[in-house]
Amino acid sequence: MTEISRTRWGGLADRKAKATGFFRVEPIDGVWWFVDPDGGRFLSKGVTAVNFDHDNIKDTERHPYREACLRKYGSRDAWRGAAARRLASWGFNTLGAWSEPEIAHAGPTPLASAAGVVYLATAYSDGRGWPQSDLFDSAFETFAQQRAREICAPRRDDPTVLGWFIDNELQWGPDWRGENELLPVILRDGAAPCSRRVAVELLRGRYSSVDEFNAVWGNTASSWDALETEPVTPPPFTRNFFTNDRAQERHPLRARYFADCDAFAGLLAERYMAVSAAAIRAAAPYHLVLGSRFAYVPQPDVVAATARHVDVISINCYDALPDAVIDAYAAAGRPCLIGEFSFRSDDAGMPNTQGAGPRVATQAERAAGFSRYATAALRCPNLIGYHWFLHADQPAEGRWDGENSNYGVVTIADEVYAELTQAMTALNADAERLHDNATMVARIERHAVG
Repeated sequence: MTEISRTRWGGLADRKAKATGFFRVEPIDGVWWFVDPDGGRFLSKGVTAVNFDHDNIKDTERHPYREACLRKYGSRDAWRGAAARRLASWGFNTLGAWSEPEIAHAGPTPLASAAGVVYLATAYSDGRGWPQSDLFDSAFETFAQQRAREICAPRRDDPTVLGWFIDNELQWGPDWRGENELLPVILRDGAAPCSRRVAVELLRGRYSSVDEFNAVWGNTASSWDALETEPVTPPPFTRNFFTNDRAQERHPLRARYFADCDAFAGLLAERYMAVSAAAIRAAAPYHLVLGSRFAYVPQPDVVAATARHVDVISINCYDALPDAVIDAYAAAGRPCLIGEFSFRSDDAGMPNTQGAGPRVATQAERAAGFSRYATAALRCPNLIGYHWFLHADQPAEGRWDGENSNYGVVTIADEVYAELTQAMTALNADAERLHDNATMVARIERHAVG
């Protein structure tokens, strides 16, 4: 195979695009790419949570990975250098979320850093939780600007920063956490008065009278003004995230109810994404806004609102193959970055009873799962990178939330999973060629189907 000429960042050095000194995105010949600071076409190949102070054991102050690395390397700085060199040797060029950004400069070649999650909506919640943190209150704008200045501004001139994630896995509708729709949550009580006024105004425009609204929602509001303060009755309908049975919405009343819910989710997304993106860009104008790491494909109005404001739509996808999920975002017209994916093997001696993603029997199957997944992703023209979850295994006793799985590229004792990292090295070396052919593959497949 012909040796690939690369920039110092790992991007393709042939057919360079315009260099700005910072990362940006661009579709080239029908395929989306990051463009690295030197103008190279760049795919973000990363690992999340590359950090010395990796997970503590639940309800304790023990960090077994840190303990092992102190014995092995002697210091945090020595570990950072070793981690940077090792990631580069496996063909990774990016530090994923929750990594130590200092590692980007610790090796002989720079790594891109997508380590920062700003947590704008999450941190603003003030204990009320999402979505009752009242993002339509003007205070959210002030908070977002201040938080972005605190977190993003100190690194505004750092060319290693790939971009900033806004939040992680917010709930936009029914999911594994419950069947909650955002709109009835907002109408349930007075926790978010500004959001509630927006919700009522939306409903005014969707119904000819409050009586018509009551008929659909099974409610007893005496007027629209009353609806701004009186709690609604329990939701009249639910939809199950796991069954994804959209047929149940064909009933006229159900369909109208869920259409109301989806429309409000779109309004909330518009507000959240607009304020968040503006705050990050004001604090770090040279860096990309990487979205909020969707845990599943949300409502079309949410996707459309996101695409209007972010540079990259970030998704966490723990399916065995990601192409159908990536394709679901294609119409949005923005590139997709996989912020998390993984496979767990039962031969690692880990419980694997808590956590997402496929479980397989052996490390060989785990390595094969990675290769199949990444190859399928790279054939999608709107894919712009993939980040493996995560750097080191979780504690067998369970981390802060109980997860106890074999996610690491290294063990909790910092021993390398050879089969997995060999597969990663091979696939990462070939990733740009696979992605460069994405439009050709898509044309061939469309022709075959036709």
